[in-house]
Amino acid sequence: MQEASQIIEQYGLWVVFVSVLLDKAGLPLPSYPILIVAGALSASGGVPIAAVLAGAVSGAMIADLLWYGAGAKFGRRALGIVCKISISPDSCVRQTETVFARSGPWSLLFVKFIPGLRYVSIVLSGITRVRLTLFLLLDGIGNAIYFLVPLLLGFLFHDALEAVMATLIQLGAYGIALIVTLLALYVTVRWIERQNFSRRLKMNRISVEELVSLIDSGERPIIVDVRSADTRHRDGMIPGALAGGVSEIETSMVDTSRDAEIVVYCSCPNEASAAVAALHLKRAGFTRIRPLLGGIDAWVKAGRPIESGASQRGGPALSEAAIPA
Repeated sequence: MQEASQIIEQYGLWVVFVSVLLDKAGLPLPSYPILIVAGALSASGGVPIAAVLAGAVSGAMIADLLWYGAGAKFGRRALGIVCKISISPDSCVRQTETVFARSGPWSLLFVKFIPGLRYVSIVLSGITRVRLTLFLLLDGIGNAIYFLVPLLLGFLFHDALEAVMATLIQLGAYGIALIVTLLALYVTVRWIERQNFSRRLKMNRISVEELVSLIDSGERPIIVDVRSADTRHRDGMIPGALAGGVSEIETSMVDTSRDAEIVVYCSCPNEASAAVAALHLKRAGFTRIRPLLGGIDAWVKAGRPIESGASQRGGPALSEAAIPA
């Protein structure tokens, strides 16, 4: 135990800094256990807890600045990168947009405690052009609060943690194998959750070209925008689209014919929110419901017109729409 403590004391700040940097960059390497151990060692005369906190916040801020810059430079494409390299489900985009719309950049103070929302909130700060000075201030405070929790837990329960560490050291290679196994189990469980979520969302999509053909042929499908109200207001909507929340869409269309042609779109990677809304409608008995492949980004990329969201902030109620029988 003494030798391990000396190693951590010598390289502890770098271990904390690198682990937090990699974790917050998007790799499935949880840094919380390392911070708890660092807090316990602080109580035993190791690196002061303030220094450990500063190292953790520094690592997190570097990663957050990279994501902020990606959002500012690449826009919503950066959200796709987040969901590809992380093991959080793509649905986190729509959920975070709702939180961000309600609280603005102030959400950076607490959003880190909500699993899956941290990365998206950082990218959204870049996309919405939150002032860099304000971002650094709020994100720094949020990181300090977030990392102080595991450090204090380790500090308060250092006796129990030191006993566990001593046992692992006595086990030698078996102790290392146990730690590696637990880490692999964590990553595997998160990966399975993501795969299960993706499997649920597998369904036929409709391309922009197919949707345009339907509109031009006079079939007039019902087009539903499930993005947040602020996003619709900021980025505009497909002309004639109706606004509807993901979870409320089923009850909003209670008077709609179950044979109606419905196209749902969002701006999430892999059309996650649109597919979730489609699942709600399928459970309600609708038979012709498809997400728009590529979402509104594909619509814009194809050169199709966008209607200003300012005049439709909140959108018309779905039940008020003229629905074909």
